Amino acid sequence: SRLTAEQLNPECGDQRFFLSLFSGAGYHSESKAKEYKHVCKRACQRAVDQLKAGALAVEAVAAALVELEDSPFTNAGMGSNLNLSGEIECDASIMDGKSLHYGAVGSISGIKNPVLVANRLLSEAQKGKLSAGRIPPCFLVGRGAHDWAVSHGIPPCLSEKMATKFSLSAYKRNKRKMELAEKMDTGHNQTKKRRQSSENENGSGCLDTVGAVVVDLEGNVAAAVSSGGLAMKHSGRVGQAAHYGCGCWAENACNMNPYSTAVSTSGCGEHLIRTMLARECSAAMQSEDAHQALLEAMQNKFISSPFLASEDRVLGGVIVLRCCRCVEAPPSQNIQGILVEFLWSHTTESMCVGYMSAQDSKAKVSLPVSLTDKISFKDIQVIYKIISIFYLINKTLTQSVGVVSYYRVHKMYCIIFMYH
Repeated sequence: SRLTAEQLNPECGDQRFFLSLFSGAGYHSESKAKEYKHVCKRACQRAVDQLKAGALAVEAVAAALVELEDSPFTNAGMGSNLNLSGEIECDASIMDGKSLHYGAVGSISGIKNPVLVANRLLSEAQKGKLSAGRIPPCFLVGRGAHDWAVSHGIPPCLSEKMATKFSLSAYKRNKRKMELAEKMDTGHNQTKKRRQSSENENGSGCLDTVGAVVVDLEGNVAAAVSSGGLAMKHSGRVGQAAHYGCGCWAENACNMNPYSTAVSTSGCGEHLIRTMLARECSAAMQSEDAHQALLEAMQNKFISSPFLASEDRVLGGVIVLRCCRCVEAPPSQNIQGILVEFLWSHTTESMCVGYMSAQDSKAKVSLPVSLTDKISFKDIQVIYKIISIFYLINKTLTQSVGVVSYYRVHKMYCIIFMYH
């Protein structure tokens, strides 16, 4: 549903909302940096246009993902990685912080925008039980997901039309590598072979799940993710982008939780599934110090997680949105201020992040340059950077760069917005 013009606060022409998204955590080719940034800006603008028109968070986050899925430069929807059989199978999920409903599809083929199927599953579930008291599905996979989507008005797309020259070229290159590797007898044990294969895959930039988080005019939050999965994955494999609590999480503030939170993740799906990183980060955000909470969550719940003890390198990225009503709002104002904190962190070489607020005329995009190549993130120190940006009541902008200090194992960034 949409807010009507009458429901929008007429005295608050400065609408209050914020969104952030990413085109993936992994390796981003410098030659394609311009394309990554451009698609992030387009996706931000598309979601902002929806929010300005009165769309709720769940609608806006889906709109952003559609733009990212339509890009041939992202590993989602069009141009996704091909599996071992040379086919595209996609995963996607979406969560509404207001209703706490969730929708997801896994290993779906022949659908251009998997996030639209996930969103439709969510909206259908919100309508209540089906005939004869049946429970509506929230997660469908494979052919069943495809058939359900078509029966609910989502047009199919020939799988061969979803492949691009980039994805086909990558498939042929990866297939040659696999065939060569299978012929070579290195004498190493099978476990080490699997790890080396994983590292080669990760270096090729195949971890770039796309995702977004949004807070709308009403203060509702939503999150969504979409992915084509690992390159050369086994047919039927479902990554974190579809799993509950692993790919995304969104939850409005309530009596038990003072903060509304929205989280989306990217990285190695198996690592994110085994740690349920999205839900863990959301729970951590109920602490007073968001920066320290995310640092500890990434360190204790992911990098040093006992569930990943056998891994010599863990790969993941997360964007986190936290907001609350601001009790310090000026008494002369008939609206409450909203404090929005946006943080992101990653253990991968890079992560392309875009964000935009109601006051921004255009989106901002960050694509940090890798500090070093072939890095072991359990052995080095990288920069932990905090940037605080406050939007004040008179719309003037104050920017302060906080402490830049060294912490172990992962990069983290924080941006804070305050609306009155």
